[in-house]
Amino acid sequence: MRIAIMMRSADEAGGIGVYARNIVEELLKLDHENEYVLFYKSKKHLGRYSNFTNCREIFLSGKNKAIWDQVTIPWAARREKIDLIFNPKFTVPLFTRCKTVMVVHGADWFVPPYDEVYTTIDNFYIKRVMPLYFRKADFISSVSDYSTDGFVKAFPWCKKKIKTIYFGPNRIFKPISDQQVLEAVRAKYHLPDEFILTVIRYDPGTRNTRKNFKGMAEAYSLYKKMGGKEKFVVVGRDCERYGEDYDLKALGIQDDIIFPGLVPQTDLPVFYSLAKLYLYPTIIEAFPIPTTEAMACGCPIVTSNGTGLEELTHGVSLAVDPLDSQAIADAMKKVLDDEGLQREMSEKGFERSKIFSWEKCAADTLEIFKNLVNEN
Repeated sequence: MRIAIMMRSADEAGGIGVYARNIVEELLKLDHENEYVLFYKSKKHLGRYSNFTNCREIFLSGKNKAIWDQVTIPWAARREKIDLIFNPKFTVPLFTRCKTVMVVHGADWFVPPYDEVYTTIDNFYIKRVMPLYFRKADFISSVSDYSTDGFVKAFPWCKKKIKTIYFGPNRIFKPISDQQVLEAVRAKYHLPDEFILTVIRYDPGTRNTRKNFKGMAEAYSLYKKMGGKEKFVVVGRDCERYGEDYDLKALGIQDDIIFPGLVPQTDLPVFYSLAKLYLYPTIIEAFPIPTTEAMACGCPIVTSNGTGLEELTHGVSLAVDPLDSQAIADAMKKVLDDEGLQREMSEKGFERSKIFSWEKCAADTLEIFKNLVNEN
């Protein structure tokens, strides 16, 4: 069969972009029976998979996302004689004869009170178009049970065509022990000897509440007052803007937080390996990739006691109320004051990380493709 993949999401720097780029690579490595046609909305990724003989990469111009999804893609699919269209992000063409599969990365718009995090316009739009995509899609891959359950509650009729398929960290995420490598990255980013780490991008689209930087900053301030010595390293695209939005001076931590900005994935395993603790008590997450990366690198984790965060780190993290800054600070102190607990969390996290695999994600996704086409 000929499988088209909508690669508009490959342009994104966040988790959905990571998903799109990795699932394509794994499918191409795994599947040598079918032909893949990758449709790009921008030219910058053309040639990314040129070493694979089982795919073609095609640029399709278009400024408007909706027109690209709903007009350009069906037209190109018909021209290329496509059997199945796969979109790694949330939408499918509504007017196509091809089988369609999409990936959903969270049901937050349909799960009170988290739906209140999004803007009125976002909620209005998503709550009206998402049911259309769910009815049209022949199958839906969901990144966590939290996401799956949220959509099943919103659309009970979709239960038979939605399935949780975990993905995982890139293969490069593993404990780094080479001192030369560790010190080179430490020097490159001016990292302190001991630090707490979080990886969050600046998120104005959800009123800056979803990533909970405010709660982390307040908790870190409380932890410092409890005698904590570690610095706080905040990594992510435009993350320094959090320092502009919140009064770090008033919290007494303006000299203790470091914003390296967006760090290439090739350097991130060293960040996790150097960090004493990974702090991630965000408000809404369906499948937080950084937590799987931290586990794969053996970094102890303090996270939230709800949504997909606790699901993914079950049994290996300290999970607390993300709205309780004191609880976050107490959890940080508990881990950082106990080297034995750190070792135990590191070992358990590393073992649990093995269940999150791109290879298994690709195999399960390919099975869906084959089942749908064989129905004919």
